[in-house]
Amino acid sequence: MKWVSNWKGAGESKKGRMKWGGFVMILSLTIFSLFTLLLLARYTAKQHHSGFDNYGGSSSFSIFAWKPIFRTSDLPRNSPLHKRLWGPVRELGSLYPHANPRGPYSAPSLQSTGFLFVRIRGGFHDIRNAIADAVAIARLINATLVIPEILSTTSSKGISSEFKSFAYLYNEDQFMAALAKDVNIVKTLPKNLKEARRKKAIPLYKVPSSASPYFYMHQVLPTLRKHSVVELVVSDGGCLQSNLLPDLEELQRLRCRVAFHALQFRHEVQELATKILRRLRSPGRPFIAYEPGMTREALAYYGCAELFQDVHTELIQHKRSWMLKRGIVKGKLSVDSAQQRLNGSCPLMPEEIGIILRAYGYRSDSVIYISGGEVFGGQRLLIPLHAMFDNVADRTSLSTNYELTRLYGREANFVDPPPRAPPSVVEERKLEAWKKSVPRPRPLPPPPARSKYPYNIEGWWGWVAESDNEPESTVMELRTNAHKLLWEAIDYIVCVEADVFIPGFDRDGKGRPNFASLVMGHRMYQSAASVTYRPDRKEVAKFVDDLREGMHPANRTWLSSIRKHLRRTLLDGPLEAFNTSKPISFLSHPVPECSCSRGKTSPSSGFNPQDAFKVQHSCPSWMGVNVNSRLKEKESDDEVYVDDGFISSFFFGHGSENQGASNGVNASREETHLEDQEELEASER
Repeated sequence: MKWVSNWKGAGESKKGRMKWGGFVMILSLTIFSLFTLLLLARYTAKQHHSGFDNYGGSSSFSIFAWKPIFRTSDLPRNSPLHKRLWGPVRELGSLYPHANPRGPYSAPSLQSTGFLFVRIRGGFHDIRNAIADAVAIARLINATLVIPEILSTTSSKGISSEFKSFAYLYNEDQFMAALAKDVNIVKTLPKNLKEARRKKAIPLYKVPSSASPYFYMHQVLPTLRKHSVVELVVSDGGCLQSNLLPDLEELQRLRCRVAFHALQFRHEVQELATKILRRLRSPGRPFIAYEPGMTREALAYYGCAELFQDVHTELIQHKRSWMLKRGIVKGKLSVDSAQQRLNGSCPLMPEEIGIILRAYGYRSDSVIYISGGEVFGGQRLLIPLHAMFDNVADRTSLSTNYELTRLYGREANFVDPPPRAPPSVVEERKLEAWKKSVPRPRPLPPPPARSKYPYNIEGWWGWVAESDNEPESTVMELRTNAHKLLWEAIDYIVCVEADVFIPGFDRDGKGRPNFASLVMGHRMYQSAASVTYRPDRKEVAKFVDDLREGMHPANRTWLSSIRKHLRRTLLDGPLEAFNTSKPISFLSHPVPECSCSRGKTSPSSGFNPQDAFKVQHSCPSWMGVNVNSRLKEKESDDEVYVDDGFISSFFFGHGSENQGASNGVNASREETHLEDQEELEASER
């Protein structure tokens, strides 16, 4: 028995050692797995920072949806074609940003006239315009500005409590520090005035975008001195007229300092936008930013419903009817959309943008970034653009879901109610039998209204068919509207920094300059020589219709006309914006007030930006920009030549582009045939 007990003890000891051995083995495997994951994560991060080394190859590793495909080698940067497509506009090379005060400019007085509280309604561009106007007004009437309240965020339920109103989009501390020498700014009202505002006991003004300085000096200022606080409600994209008298020119430069320097996005937005820019530039090639500008409100305002199909046409018409009832737009409900398009009143379709870019000489593997929160009409409208260009990307394909959700913070989770089952056949028959029954001896209550079920009213098409009024926004829709501000902030940074920018439309749903106009104004201020096309929609519509009606490949005259038009818009576009957009929105064209001139334009160009844009100030010597040396670098504007085989496959096929990709044969092909005398004449003007 003793031997048996010893044997059992030895067995149990052996089992214990086996258990410990298994435990150690599992622990070792776990540590090894964690170590492997850490190495993989480090490798992935290294790939993100160092860029993509081998696009299209199996060794390239990416966690993003965008995988660029380059069929040809990159053009040499000193080649005439590269300079024509991507190089700076040398005629505008002497304009530089200079928004500092240029005369006696005192610091804000500590004895202010009162507190100015501003509430802003509208989209991204409306908010940016209104904030710049509010700071200028506070300076004008010597008021203490309270950080403006953005209603697009405060009215949205369920957004993270980490960010409130202004701080949801912009950096409050940066905003206050940058404008410390211009106006007094506080984050909130004093406790007593905050309580008075809750009780609606403070004076309130609903001001239009065309309000004059006289209105604020003679109406708002006396009220401010009397009550120590005034509230402004801004809903038209601004609260101060765009053009001011020459003696108020410092207010214009203050607007520039606000919009282009003080208004910095919060850190998370800036960080993600920087990552997207790095990922776009990682292949070592320049890229084009395209802003479609196709919003439902803008399409309804200008009567472009018939350019779409099915329910989208109904939605635009429904919105136009709503605008007509409220006096936002004048005219008839039914508008000839084809005529509006020929008049240049409708946005350029993505297909049309793709055609003119390909005609100008951009190859099918050029990188194009699609800006904007959404394209009305859906992704279907972008199919032709994807067919003409291989590398079309947007915000979602250049970032991960985790990176996007980090912008929103910790938000409440909303659980949708479970869908109700449709009525049974028996219930439907009872309702029909009740309707067809003979008259009754005594009145009966009416039958219950037919229930609305999610399966037949889900989406826009449900209420369009059943009601004249749009349904109230759900909590998730309000939250999405707040998120759109963050999406547009990312797109704004990318578009401003893009090598080439082209808009599809430059007006919003109120007939005012839109997001694209704001981008073009920022680019005009920050880097006037950057390539910013402003195509004339009326001419482009004619060019595209000529191509469609001809039913034959593009000929020399057609290609020459497109190229001449686009190159002309590089200079004529800003001049037109000076006369059309600036009187409505100053930030869409902040020249000449916020720019200075350094050096002289090349005499051979025949274009003097100082005279064209009335820039009277010379840049101060401390800026130390050697412009003359840059202007001496003569860029050849000789026309790029294209052979007949390339013309036949210019828009919809790769054809000759696919041949000789590794040696850049197409780059030389595009420079060997089809002389365009009109472009030579343009370069000699």
